[in-house]
Amino acid sequence: MAILDYMQKRIDRIAAHDGSFDVHIWLPGTGTGGGPGILLIQEIYGVGPYIAKVAEELAALGYVVAAPDLFWRLQPNWIGEHTPEGTAASIELAARFDLPQAVADCALTLGHLGELPEVTGGLGALGFCLGGSVAYLLATQTELGAVLAFYGSAVPEAAGLMERIGSPLLLVFGGSDPYIPRDQVAVVEQAAAGRDNVLMHVEEEAGHAFHNSESPMFHQPEPAARAWRVARDFLAEHLPARP
Repeated sequence: MAILDYMQKRIDRIAAHDGSFDVHIWLPGTGTGGGPGILLIQEIYGVGPYIAKVAEELAALGYVVAAPDLFWRLQPNWIGEHTPEGTAASIELAARFDLPQAVADCALTLGHLGELPEVTGGLGALGFCLGGSVAYLLATQTELGAVLAFYGSAVPEAAGLMERIGSPLLLVFGGSDPYIPRDQVAVVEQAAAGRDNVLMHVEEEAGHAFHNSESPMFHQPEPAARAWRVARDFLAEHLPARP
């Protein structure tokens, strides 16, 4: 059975102090009931085909998924193409992005997610690239059932904030990432050492955004598959979707 047979999708609207923004919601299909909620935080490409693919897989596993449009103040409903030109445009947009405001928007989204009647069994957060940074920073402020941050570029410089995170935390990096050099990953490893709530997973031969199956420039199938198995096991342990 296709993943889409398991889930339903809609768009909710959330009010912020300076406007409102879309939040894409994926629900487990009929017959699975409710489930834990996962805040899914976008890359620089927006809430596009890749994020939708991840959300559909999570919904098929029994999670209620919410992905906010974080670029709404700059370019509402931005979907960047996975081409050199689309990547350059997405990077330019991200350069004007307010990271603390994104964390605040994600906190609002978590509040909305937690109030949905379909959500049972706790809340978690999963972010990729830009979203990995947001997920990590959000975890310094909010207790969650599980936090998963894939190659967040802001994590090394904020490694000292890890002591503020009490939630189960999975940090995934590529050891050959040109945007996050290996010595910066080592800074995170050092900060994580001895912390029982933190799991580091480094795919040494992988570059940046290696899990993005929509991007021919970045995707590396074998490291992606290994890291995703780790992520699924982490969720199953700390935020199980089904008994």
